Parts: sequence; C-alpha cells; structure tokens
Amino acid sequence: MSDIIRRDPRAEWIARNRLHPLHAAMQPEQHSWMGPNGILRKNVHGIGFIGPNGIKRIDRSGAQQGGATKRTAAVQVQLPLHQVPAPAFYINVVPDMVGGRLSSHDRDLLGLARQLAGSDGAVLAVVFGEHKESAFDTAGVDRLLVLDGHEFDGYSPEQRVHGLRAVDNLFNPRHWLLPDSRNGGGELGRRFAASLKERPATRVWQIKGNECIGRAGAGREDLARALPRLILAAVECADPVSDTRHEVLPVELSTTLARSLPRIEDLGAVTVDPGAIPMAEAEFIFSGGNGVKDWDLFHQTAAALGATEGASRVAVDDGFMARDRQVGASGIWVTARVYVAVGISGAIQHLQGIGACDKVVAINLDPGCDMIKRADLSVIGDSAEILRALIAAVQAHRNGAKRDAA
Repeated sequence: MSDIIRRDPRAEWIARNRLHPLHAAMQPEQHSWMGPNGILRKNVHGIGFIGPNGIKRIDRSGAQQGGATKRTAAVQVQLPLHQVPAPAFYINVVPDMVGGRLSSHDRDLLGLARQLAGSDGAVLAVVFGEHKESAFDTAGVDRLLVLDGHEFDGYSPEQRVHGLRAVDNLFNPRHWLLPDSRNGGGELGRRFAASLKERPATRVWQIKGNECIGRAGAGREDLARALPRLILAAVECADPVSDTRHEVLPVELSTTLARSLPRIEDLGAVTVDPGAIPMAEAEFIFSGGNGVKDWDLFHQTAAALGATEGASRVAVDDGFMARDRQVGASGIWVTARVYVAVGISGAIQHLQGIGACDKVVAINLDPGCDMIKRADLSVIGDSAEILRALIAAVQAHRNGAKRDAA
C-alpha cells in the first residue's frame, strides 16, 4: 500500500463550509471534552473501531480510525457486493452515456432503478455502441447489455428503438427508465413509447409507491399519476447508488437484430461556433479570471480546444469579457461536463455557479486557493506558460491524427 497521503479537496471544502448540508457529518467525532466543573470527560463508547470480523477493536497508539494522529496511508473502502442470482423481474435503464461515460443524470436514473428493483429485481443497463465507463458496478448495474454495431452510430433513433423492442421482447422488464434530457434520452423515450403504444410518464422527479410525480405547466406545477411501465425521469430523481457494489454481469440478445429501414439520414456532426452556445448549455467551458494576464493567448487556447469561453466577475468588471460570459451566482449557473478555471481564486459566488459541473480543472499559481480545493485536477504554475504548452499539445495531437488518417 502506498505511503502517500491522499487528500479530498471536496471533503475539506465541505468541512469548512458551515452552510453545507453535509458539514456536520464531515466533522471529527469528539471523544473528550471539558465539563462545567473543569473535569475532563471521555466518551468510552466512542473509542475504537469495528474490525473486519465485526468485533470492536481499540488501538491506543493513536493510529486507529478516529485517533488523534493522521493515517499515513490511504484506506480503500470495499463496498458490500449486491448479487441477484435469479432476478424475479428486470428494471431496464437506457442511459445517455454522453462521451461514453455515465453522467450525473444517468447515475440518478440508476439510483431510481435500484429503488424500484428492491432486493428481488435486477437493474439491466442497455448501452449502445462502445463505451469508456468502468464504474458500472458502483452505479447500481446488475446486468449490462451492450448493443454495438455500425447501425447504432451517430443519430439513429429508429434503429435504437428497433433494438429496444428486441430487448423488451426478450426480458419483458417491469419498467423502462430513460433520462428526460436533451442528450437523446427524451427523444428516444418518446419514440420508444409510441412504438410500444404506451403513454410514458415524463419529467418524473419522485416516485412514491405506485404513484409518480412529474413536472408540468412549464415546471411550475406537479402532476401525479399511476406509475406506468415507461418512465422518463428528470435530473435528481433519486440519490445515486453509493453504498453497494454490483456484479455487472454481461448479457446478450438471443437473436440477431435486423437492420431497420431508416427514414432519417445522418449527415454527421455539424461544426458549431463554441461562442454561439449559451453558457447554461455548454458542456466544455474555458473560464478566465484575474490571474489571466495575456487575454489574446487565453482566446487562442479556447479556440484550439473548441471550448465555450467564460469568466469570473472580476474579469467581466475589468472589461476583458462580456457580461453574458460571467459565471457564478451573480452571473450564469453552468452545468458543464468539463470546466477549466484559469487564474480564478474561487469566490463563494463563483463556486456556487459551478456546483453542478462534473469535472473541474484549475490552473493557478496559489496552491491554497479555494478553486484548487474544489478542483478535480489542479495545475500549479504560470498560466501563460501552461496555456502555450496546452496549445502545443493540442496541435501535436491533431497533426498525429491527420498522419494516421492519411
């Protein structure tokens, strides 16, 4: 086991933020305190830890969990394995898999499927094409069905509906769950429902027993109805799976899928100016702050990466960026999959605005600033030198791809 001490910047930030709902849970448990009479009191029941065999152990050297000294090595928690050898029924989930990986919306959807499956059912994830995801086990997937083939490449809703019909005939799931999103799940779910001649429940954010509640009236009202077989769920419909591991056993279709006759021709991806993408809908944002001294170089880097430009309030107030590019609680709340913060210290308003971003990359000279503590990946150094190296790396990658294609 490595002796390197692993830090969790996100947990440290929560421990400092008294307004965060998990603040109390991140505080160390108090085992001793000074009583009103000046006598030191100790909680003898709070000392020790539960060993692997379920027996409570006490290590008075201070190296145990909850001791006064820091642990010198990272402890990897092994979650209990949830197995369903013979499922009584299936709950089928079709995640968006944007970029070949599970998004936060997909994980919420799998958490909802896990609730519907209970202890007797199994969650079957249906994935189209190749993927890059390696954490299906901790996301709540019991069975995994990969429908690969060139017929599922690009925009192919009719062929995907044809594949889902084959899966429906083979497994006869109790419920189908798809994300009600702009990334394809909303359209595919409605096409699939029309093919099955069923009325789906859309924008569902809560399920209680045999009833589901969805958003209606432009999001201002709730609509309750009986739980249907096909459910299109909204973001944060349930908590993601976090306390169990799952088998992720591969399954296959017993029949070969015939290619359906498409009425839609996919002409491929269309190049879009990143600057024309609204900040709230951008998936890749390259944001600059007070630490950026060469804004021409910043714009060149954003163009080389194909990212949508953003800025902190300081950069906007100084006139380097337009007001509609401001990110934060006093600007625009963003939900990018990747957010790169260049020279941004991380004021609380800015951190609130990027709270829903999946991955945050920070480039800064100050290793102790709040943005570095929030980031999933940090690069400490001069921003100009890092941006020049980043442009060179992108150009080298593209030139290599052109040579391979030739």
